[in-house]
Amino acid sequence: MRVILASRSPRRREILTMLGVKFEIVSADVDESSPEPDPTALVQELALRKGRATRDLLAARGEWDASTLIIASDTVVAKGNAILGKPADDADAARMLHLLAGSTHSVISGIALLTGEREITDADTTAVRFGPMTDAEIASYVQTGEPRDKAGAYAVQGLASLWIEGLDGDYFNVVGLPVHRLGALVHRFLGVTLPELGRK
Repeated sequence: MRVILASRSPRRREILTMLGVKFEIVSADVDESSPEPDPTALVQELALRKGRATRDLLAARGEWDASTLIIASDTVVAKGNAILGKPADDADAARMLHLLAGSTHSVISGIALLTGEREITDADTTAVRFGPMTDAEIASYVQTGEPRDKAGAYAVQGLASLWIEGLDGDYFNVVGLPVHRLGALVHRFLGVTLPELGRK
């Protein structure tokens, strides 16, 4: 089976490679704006939107058939009623970090799988406990540039790990792709394990 990762995220690429999946990257640009207030519904909606846009791109190239599987994902950070995506700029990143510091928040990732005429979505949530951050620490972290393209303005696998006290749930979900949920969804959808995907 030909496997397509519908994402330009280097983190998702690294995770899928670690799992032994043979895949290609094909990613179509999509509008990620949505009025959906529920973060779990939102990430599934956006993951499916990305998957469908990639499917349409492949179909336009004459490369879409039942032997192709698309894996798409979207991740947001939620604190109370606030949904935090990627920061618009450094000031927005600092605002998000002030909101997260010294408290617990949720990281929610949606997954969409598409093959032939079939589609399925699911989502996973991980609770992350952030330690306190001073204004100076936030300013210094923002200046590194690491928060700029990250949901919630931090990278759990990067410098932000200095302030993360712990988490409850799938670590890889916080990195960008919920491994346990993805594996279960692939098995339910296709009846194979993740490493078997590229060999079918």
